[in-house]
Amino acid sequence: MRQQGVRAQQREQTRQALLRESRRLFSERGYAAVGLAELVHAAGVTKGALYHHFPGGKTDLFRAVLEEAQQEVGRRVAAAAEAQDDPWTQLTAGCQEFLAAATAPETQRIMLVDGPAVLGWSEWRAMDEAASARHLAEALTSLVESGVITPQPVPPLAHLLSGAMNEAALWLASSSSGPEDLADTAAALKRMLQALRATSQPGGC
Repeated sequence: MRQQGVRAQQREQTRQALLRESRRLFSERGYAAVGLAELVHAAGVTKGALYHHFPGGKTDLFRAVLEEAQQEVGRRVAAAAEAQDDPWTQLTAGCQEFLAAATAPETQRIMLVDGPAVLGWSEWRAMDEAASARHLAEALTSLVESGVITPQPVPPLAHLLSGAMNEAALWLASSSSGPEDLADTAAALKRMLQALRATSQPGGC
């Protein structure tokens, strides 16, 4: 039993090394520019070990790296929201944190550029929904039901808002205008969210 435990630990260490080094290389240079031989060399493993953990090779490995990045962004968004006291500020803080997290250097190329290109829009969108869009829809539903947001169907609102934030993050990831772009985009997002509030609600964010 002890030997089996050691082997399981070694397998997990191999998997984590592949994920860690792949994420570093993919974020620095992009999926297309990184070869399989380079990935296994950086991780200090064999190609056989890579295929053991990721039968689909480089694509499967990238999928796991993308999922890890999306989950990390989701955790940052949740933490930012949970630090607030009321549902409205939880929504606005979470949305603002998404912009910051999605455009971080270790995330933006993997999540916003290569993700849809490598896996296709449908799969990328499904992974995005599983990681964060579902939580956005839940937050919007709560705000609509409590009267903070003007009564309306939530699914189209959630998809429109998610799409706007993804597009803004993609623009920020490719922008060469400077760091002020994030602040300007965050301010625009704040104004857009404020327009959703029911007219009877206080105006502060």
